[in-house]
Amino acid sequence: MAIYLDAGTTYSKIITKDQIFDKKFCIKNFNGNNYYILPSKIIKEQNISPTHSCGHMADSSENEIIALAKGAKKSGITPDATILDLGSRDAKWINFKNGKFHDMDWNTSCASSTGATVEMLLKFYDVNPNDLKFTPEKFAVTCGIFGIEKIMDSISNGEKPADAISKFIHGIAFNAWNFSKRPEKIYLSGGFCENKCFVDSLYNYTEVIPLGRFVLCEGLIE
Repeated sequence: MAIYLDAGTTYSKIITKDQIFDKKFCIKNFNGNNYYILPSKIIKEQNISPTHSCGHMADSSENEIIALAKGAKKSGITPDATILDLGSRDAKWINFKNGKFHDMDWNTSCASSTGATVEMLLKFYDVNPNDLKFTPEKFAVTCGIFGIEKIMDSISNGEKPADAISKFIHGIAFNAWNFSKRPEKIYLSGGFCENKCFVDSLYNYTEVIPLGRFVLCEGLIE
């Protein structure tokens, strides 16, 4: 039984032909494979032994940058491309020139530009992600703690939580664009693909092509 696992801090992505989890976690079926997104704690509880894996929660892992590069190429990117992956606790990008590796960077030390901060804010202020909208204004998110402080100050002064968080997300998008060296086009990987506010905010600076949440998983398949 072949299992390909991208084990994130909060959520894990799995591609396998077998139905090993509850159907409610199955996002789609493509080419005979089941695509699962489920809380990472379930992976630990069931003691899954993947064929190949990557991610923070994987016991034995493949290099995430290599998985990102291989998965992105399977998605049909152009020969000159920048792929940005934003996860729950890190951000990484890779750049190709003429179809060959050219440059990359990986930020694992600051959570200000990652999904965990946004998830905590949405839960704390009881905000539905669908209520977040692109706003031309943005908070300077040089640090997650200072960014949260700006949100709290803004809300205490009467701003709606959804509007304040939208400005925070715009700041994250601006940071992501700068972090990936301001390319004219970004292929986006990870959970932020499903955050319309983030995608619209990033599109304010560059062309955005979402690849979805299974890019690293696809990169693990031989």
